Parts: sequence; C-alpha cells; structure tokens
Amino acid sequence: MSYHLDEILMAQNILKRIANGDQSAVQDCLKAYGGLVWSLARRMLRNSDDAEDAVQEVFVDVWKNAGRFDESQSSETTFIAMIARRRLIDKIRFTQRRISADSIEDLLSEPARSDDADLQMLVEGREAFRALKELRPEQQQVLQLSIVHGLSHQEISDATGMPLGTVKTHARRGLIQARELLGIKNSSKEASI
Repeated sequence: MSYHLDEILMAQNILKRIANGDQSAVQDCLKAYGGLVWSLARRMLRNSDDAEDAVQEVFVDVWKNAGRFDESQSSETTFIAMIARRRLIDKIRFTQRRISADSIEDLLSEPARSDDADLQMLVEGREAFRALKELRPEQQQVLQLSIVHGLSHQEISDATGMPLGTVKTHARRGLIQARELLGIKNSSKEASI
C-alpha cells in the first residue's frame, strides 16, 4: 500500500488539523490514540463506566487543547497521554470522594491489547527519560548506575569515588525531583534504590 506525502503529513499533524477545524482529524485522532487512552483509563480506573466517561472527557480536552500543542515540546502521543493522565487522576480523585459499592463486573478488568500496552510503556518510558535528563548530572549518574545497572549505593560510591552519603543524597533528591517532574505524589516512605 503506498501513501501520498499529503496523507503522511496529515496523519502526523492530527492535533494541528484539529486546532484548524479539520473534521476528518477527529476520526484520525480517535483511530490513532483511542487504544492508548482506553488502556490508560482501564488501567487507572476500576469501574468500566467511569473509564468510558473518562475516555470521552479526555478526547473533549484534546479537542479543546489541540491549539496548545507544541511539537518542539513533545510528541502528539506524549501530549495526549499527559492530558489523559491528568483527566484520569481528576476522575480518581472524584470517585474516591464518593461512596460506591463495587460490583464484580467493576473488579474485572479487560486485558489491554499488547500493542496498546507497548505504546503506553513507550510513552511512560519517554516521560521518565525526559525527567531524568532534567536532573543535575550527579543525580543522573547515580540514578542511572542504580536503576539501569543495578549497583548498590556502596558500589556506586566505589565506582565514582563519591562519598557514600553523597551517593545516597543524590539518589534521594534525584528521585524526589523526578517524581515531581512526572507529577507523581511522593509517599512518606521513600523507595530505596
């Protein structure tokens, strides 16, 4: 199947097309990102009705905010995933405030298609990588040695020549800052690296 250059450019600029009022872009957006948004909603929300409502709300937010998309800041996938994540967190906060009885159907989750899960993992990985790149070089080095290479604090200290206390400080502060950059609420009990 061959594609014309115009079709390829249109597929890559869905948000720009939505912002310009192109009605066909709405369908293209749903086709391109519906699976991602649905898998995020099903993963974050236990109730299937809430997930369906949230998916609709996410796409309404996408339509409203399409003009704000800046391709120099992020990809369309990341932009849409961030809108989805924010809307889903809002939905979770709302549902936690109301009292509801869970039915067995609500507890069953629909398995995500593997390509949706892979896409979601890719988006989350890119977000984490961007957050890591915003940390101080020492924090980046310590977290990379710990998370990617699996070194203990003592092994990092030995490998880098940094005092053990400094390694622990860089790890802790780096994790806290990365969580803030990703919009993840810090728990009172920090995970050890």
